[in-house]
Amino acid sequence: MKNRALRTVTLAVAIASLAGTAACGSGGSGGSADKASGPVTIEFWGWAPGYEKSVELFNSTHPGIQVTYSKISPGSKGGYTKMLSAVKAGNAPCVGSVGFETLPTFAAAGALQDATAAAAPFAKEYGASAFAQSGVAGHTYGLPVDIAPMGLIYRKDLFAKFGIHEAPRTWEEYAADAATIHAADPNAYIGYFGNDAYNFAGLAQQAGAKWFATGGEKWSVEVNDAATRKVAAFWQGLIDKKLVKVVPSFDTALYKGMGEGTILSDVNAVWDTPILADSVKQTSGNWAVAPMPVWDAAKPASGNAGGTPNAILKGCAHVKEAVEFAHWFGTDQASVSNLIKETGIYPAALSGLDNPALAEPNPFYGGQKIFDVFRASAAQVDAGFQWGPVMTKTSGALGDGLGKAGAGSTTLEAALADTQAQTVAEMKTQGMGIG
Repeated sequence: MKNRALRTVTLAVAIASLAGTAACGSGGSGGSADKASGPVTIEFWGWAPGYEKSVELFNSTHPGIQVTYSKISPGSKGGYTKMLSAVKAGNAPCVGSVGFETLPTFAAAGALQDATAAAAPFAKEYGASAFAQSGVAGHTYGLPVDIAPMGLIYRKDLFAKFGIHEAPRTWEEYAADAATIHAADPNAYIGYFGNDAYNFAGLAQQAGAKWFATGGEKWSVEVNDAATRKVAAFWQGLIDKKLVKVVPSFDTALYKGMGEGTILSDVNAVWDTPILADSVKQTSGNWAVAPMPVWDAAKPASGNAGGTPNAILKGCAHVKEAVEFAHWFGTDQASVSNLIKETGIYPAALSGLDNPALAEPNPFYGGQKIFDVFRASAAQVDAGFQWGPVMTKTSGALGDGLGKAGAGSTTLEAALADTQAQTVAEMKTQGMGIG
């Protein structure tokens, strides 16, 4: 069977190029065909805090290109659906925030504009993994803004209260510390188990999981591979022993527990640090960030949970200018400084790693320069992890399974098997070849 996923992407590229040609009046994926007499206007949809300020900075320095920013719901909460609907209706913005994990899904849906030619000159200015994840099957659809290395965010003062003066370096130590804390105080937990599928994906990535791959003309799907099952078995053990608090991710109950000092840590991505700081302000100064625990101290590895390119959406009439904006957004030092401070990003651009904002002490985290931890984490992330073409289905099934496993109505092993089955079924429904 031919790989309909790859064929769909290829067809999408062709269709997108044709659409762009029709809109612009001339061909080519890398340039604007418009001979506009005035400033080119580009529409941009996103949701992260601080984006509007970077757009203002761009507009103040680029009289020939003006960007109109619209803040929409986060992608998983309706933003992606809004974008896809707009593409179908022919009135999509030129630029949209589309996470690395969702970009292949947009590509398979034919919702992206090929920007390979326009973006190629900028490739060397980004980390190789971040730039690669801004495209699919050799086509580039945008430029990356940030990546999302993970760490252990923890209550340093309460760990010390329970006699733990160093953050756990391994998952074995994490489990032992979990038992120590809960034995000393039955109301206290080292951390929690939530239902965020992408956080779980980051844990699986750290363990060496390879959920998706393309070979020849087919996709391979291994959501329940051995590495992921190892992660699932570890957390199932903690759940069964009631050593972690089961609570939905990003729920008010989670932050209530963190604020009260009954949930003492969070294994999460860099972008979670400002969310936590804003959610439990009363505990400022008591938190710290450490490397996420590893499976093998001799071979440390980390995970990544998020990261976003500014993607060029199908029908964009000004691809060259849209790419210019997308590149500026993630590389201009003033913009990057704003995004580090307001959004908590970890830059995807190599130049962004020298941004002074990354070296600033963070009062909420006891004056710690927390980005130093994430810098080391980023260097230990497996760049070969590939997202799949139906991630909306995959993440929905996994998130549902994680929630049910936490509630005790299923197991994590069964949740992985179900996610695998639902993912494969959806891909077959869409005519994709499975190897």
